[in-house]
Amino acid sequence: MACGATWHDGAVDAPRGEAVSGTEAGADFGVVDETVAATDMEIEIAARLRLVVGRLNRRIRIDGRESVPPLQLSAMVTVEELGPLRLSELARREAVSVPTMSRVLAALDEQQLVVRTPDPQDARSVLVTLSEEGARRLAQVRSHRTALVARRLRRLDAVQRASLAAALPALEALLVDETPPRT
Repeated sequence: MACGATWHDGAVDAPRGEAVSGTEAGADFGVVDETVAATDMEIEIAARLRLVVGRLNRRIRIDGRESVPPLQLSAMVTVEELGPLRLSELARREAVSVPTMSRVLAALDEQQLVVRTPDPQDARSVLVTLSEEGARRLAQVRSHRTALVARRLRRLDAVQRASLAAALPALEALLVDETPPRT
């Protein structure tokens, strides 16, 4: 197995020797979609990919030391991509309660990272958009995080970098949501 990880007894040992249970690694055989059973190889790839993506993401967040907490940052990205949005819609998309999102927006509003305007469709609601300062801060965070990943990429040899570049279309395809089956 590549990258120093080994598979045994339903568990993956990460390259640093950190044991990860089969359930943590995504190999919970008791919970299998009955329409499509994954092969051992697919389970191994899924477990290793989940582990490396999760750890890389965590490392970027830790090294990034951004002044905007993760949920606030995620809300800003969602507003940028889909805005203007109502608070309830933003809460739904971020999978948090309306009161939680209200606190998030209050913090973003206090930092002048979002703008709240009355909803022309419903006078009781407001629409949230990203402010110019919010867009600038988001660009700054993205630039900093990209630089962190670029630094890590420089540690790889040319063949490893080429392999990653070749894998990007497949990785990007993982982000496409599945369409529900037609009934």
